[in-house]
Amino acid sequence: MYHPILTHCPVCNGPLIVKQLHCENCDINIEGRFEVSGLTSLNAQQLEFVEVFLRCEGKINRVEKELGISYPTVRSRLHDIIRSMGYEPTMETESEDTNRARIQVLEDLSSGTITTEEAITILRKGNP
Repeated sequence: MYHPILTHCPVCNGPLIVKQLHCENCDINIEGRFEVSGLTSLNAQQLEFVEVFLRCEGKINRVEKELGISYPTVRSRLHDIIRSMGYEPTMETESEDTNRARIQVLEDLSSGTITTEEAITILRKGNP
Protein backbone atom coordinates (compact mmCIF):
# COMPACT_ATOMS: atom_id res chain seq x y z
CA MET A 1 0.00 0.00 0.00
CA TYR A 2 1.27 3.42 -0.96
CA HIS A 3 0.83 6.58 1.07
CA PRO A 4 0.57 10.14 -0.26
CA ILE A 5 3.92 11.85 -0.59
CA LEU A 6 4.80 14.14 2.29
CA THR A 7 5.69 17.67 1.28
CA HIS A 8 6.71 18.97 4.72
CA CYS A 9 8.77 17.46 7.51
CA PRO A 10 6.58 16.10 10.32
CA VAL A 11 9.20 17.24 12.86
CA CYS A 12 10.06 20.83 11.86
CA ASN A 13 7.55 21.51 9.03
CA GLY A 14 10.39 22.31 6.62
CA PRO A 15 9.94 21.49 2.94
CA LEU A 16 10.84 17.94 1.89
CA ILE A 17 12.50 17.06 -1.42
CA VAL A 18 12.47 13.82 -3.37
CA LYS A 19 16.00 12.42 -3.64
CA GLN A 20 15.45 8.86 -4.81
CA LEU A 21 13.20 7.05 -7.27
CA HIS A 22 12.84 3.28 -7.42
CA CYS A 23 11.60 1.02 -10.23
CA GLU A 24 9.78 -2.01 -8.83
CA ASN A 25 10.03 -3.76 -12.19
CA CYS A 26 13.84 -3.87 -12.54
CA ASP A 27 14.77 -2.90 -8.95
CA ILE A 28 16.87 0.08 -10.00
CA ASN A 29 17.27 3.18 -7.79
CA ILE A 30 17.83 6.63 -9.26
CA GLU A 31 19.20 9.32 -6.97
CA GLY A 32 19.12 13.10 -7.38
CA ARG A 33 16.88 16.04 -6.60
CA PHE A 34 13.47 15.64 -8.21
CA GLU A 35 10.77 18.25 -8.60
CA VAL A 36 7.24 17.30 -7.60
CA SER A 37 3.97 18.73 -8.86
CA GLY A 38 2.07 21.37 -6.91
CA LEU A 39 -0.78 18.87 -6.76
CA THR A 40 1.24 16.80 -4.29
CA SER A 41 0.73 19.53 -1.70
CA LEU A 42 -3.03 18.98 -1.70
CA ASN A 43 -4.82 16.91 0.91
CA ALA A 44 -7.28 14.12 0.00
CA GLN A 45 -10.34 16.38 0.17
CA GLN A 46 -8.70 18.98 -2.08
CA LEU A 47 -7.65 16.31 -4.61
CA GLU A 48 -11.21 14.99 -4.68
CA PHE A 49 -12.47 18.52 -5.41
CA VAL A 50 -9.90 18.90 -8.23
CA GLU A 51 -11.10 15.61 -9.77
CA VAL A 52 -14.73 16.79 -9.66
CA PHE A 53 -13.73 20.19 -11.06
CA LEU A 54 -11.90 18.56 -13.97
CA ARG A 55 -14.69 16.06 -14.59
CA CYS A 56 -17.10 19.03 -14.77
CA GLU A 57 -14.72 20.73 -17.23
CA GLY A 58 -14.25 23.68 -14.87
CA LYS A 59 -17.90 24.68 -15.05
CA ILE A 60 -18.70 25.94 -11.57
CA ASN A 61 -22.45 25.43 -11.92
CA ARG A 62 -21.84 21.72 -12.65
CA VAL A 63 -19.48 21.45 -9.66
CA GLU A 64 -22.19 23.06 -7.49
CA LYS A 65 -24.72 20.46 -8.60
CA GLU A 66 -22.40 17.47 -8.29
CA LEU A 67 -21.16 18.38 -4.81
CA GLY A 68 -24.40 19.99 -3.60
CA ILE A 69 -22.64 23.20 -2.55
CA SER A 70 -23.14 26.88 -3.36
CA TYR A 71 -21.22 29.02 -5.82
CA PRO A 72 -19.36 30.90 -3.05
CA THR A 73 -18.31 27.57 -1.49
CA VAL A 74 -16.97 26.31 -4.83
CA ARG A 75 -15.00 29.55 -5.25
CA SER A 76 -13.69 29.37 -1.70
CA ARG A 77 -12.49 25.78 -2.12
CA LEU A 78 -10.91 26.59 -5.45
CA HIS A 79 -9.05 29.57 -3.96
CA ASP A 80 -7.89 27.39 -1.06
CA ILE A 81 -6.45 24.87 -3.52
CA ILE A 82 -4.76 27.60 -5.56
CA ARG A 83 -3.11 28.94 -2.39
CA SER A 84 -2.08 25.43 -1.29
CA MET A 85 -0.25 25.06 -4.59
CA GLY A 86 1.72 28.23 -3.89
CA TYR A 87 -0.20 30.67 -6.09
CA GLU A 88 -2.45 33.60 -5.37
CA PRO A 89 -5.95 33.43 -6.87
CA THR A 90 -6.98 36.16 -9.28
CA MET A 91 -9.75 38.25 -7.85
CA GLU A 92 -12.66 39.10 -10.12
CA THR A 93 -13.87 42.63 -10.44
CA GLU A 94 -16.67 43.76 -8.16
CA SER A 95 -19.20 43.80 -11.01
CA GLU A 96 -18.37 40.21 -12.00
CA ASP A 97 -18.82 39.11 -8.38
CA THR A 98 -22.10 41.03 -8.16
CA ASN A 99 -23.42 39.48 -11.38
CA ARG A 100 -22.49 35.99 -10.25
CA ALA A 101 -24.09 36.63 -6.86
CA ARG A 102 -27.29 37.78 -8.57
CA ILE A 103 -27.31 34.67 -10.72
CA GLN A 104 -26.88 32.59 -7.55
CA VAL A 105 -29.91 34.31 -5.98
CA LEU A 106 -31.98 33.55 -9.07
CA GLU A 107 -30.81 29.92 -9.08
CA ASP A 108 -31.66 29.63 -5.37
CA LEU A 109 -35.09 31.07 -6.12
CA SER A 110 -35.58 28.66 -9.01
CA SER A 111 -34.59 25.65 -6.90
CA GLY A 112 -36.86 26.74 -4.05
CA THR A 113 -33.98 27.31 -1.62
CA ILE A 114 -35.23 30.86 -1.00
CA THR A 115 -38.62 32.52 -1.37
CA THR A 116 -39.56 35.24 -3.85
CA GLU A 117 -39.66 37.76 -1.02
CA GLU A 118 -36.18 36.77 0.16
CA ALA A 119 -34.82 37.06 -3.38
CA ILE A 120 -36.37 40.51 -3.83
CA THR A 121 -34.95 41.68 -0.49
CA ILE A 122 -31.46 40.42 -1.32
CA LEU A 123 -31.46 41.90 -4.83
CA ARG A 124 -32.85 45.26 -3.66
CA LYS A 125 -30.08 45.58 -1.10
CA GLY A 126 -27.63 45.12 -3.96
CA ASN A 127 -25.82 42.72 -1.68
CA PRO A 128 -26.61 39.22 -2.91
